[in-house]
Amino acid sequence: MSRISPVPLPALPDSLASALERGLRSGMLSSSVPVQVWAHRPPLAEAWLALLEQFHSHSLLGERLKELVRLKIASVTTCKACQLARKSGEVSEEDVACLATDSDRFTEAEQAALQFAELFAGDYMMLDDRHYVALSRCFSQAQITELNMYCALMLAGGRMTYVQQAYEDEQ
Repeated sequence: MSRISPVPLPALPDSLASALERGLRSGMLSSSVPVQVWAHRPPLAEAWLALLEQFHSHSLLGERLKELVRLKIASVTTCKACQLARKSGEVSEEDVACLATDSDRFTEAEQAALQFAELFAGDYMMLDDRHYVALSRCFSQAQITELNMYCALMLAGGRMTYVQQAYEDEQ
């Protein structure tokens, strides 16, 4: 049960309800519960969803890469709700079972992004120039910047959801 009571769906402001509906329909969101908790601060909830929507709809990074990164961060933070959610059909259960940063099942770009995400979430002081060199072999500076921002948002969102217990109990 959520530590902060979710705002009932009928009580959501229209603009937030619309953003929630878009997120659920597009697969960007897998549950309404976190948004219902954030609805105690509707303008901030809408801003968070708008940022998520930018990553979801206008990303320079591929859907598969973002899902691998999201799941790698979830494996580091051990957020069960985040680990169980699936945002892309481009990532198989075999991919999820592996997620090793050196697995040959992943491309060079995916390996570099997974290693970056793992350190970003778990041991960020170990990130150094060699990681950025590895990223620059596969990504543009704009993509590397987006990867940093995406890792930050996934880490923060996962931690917030976990700490608030803002997820369905059956997960």
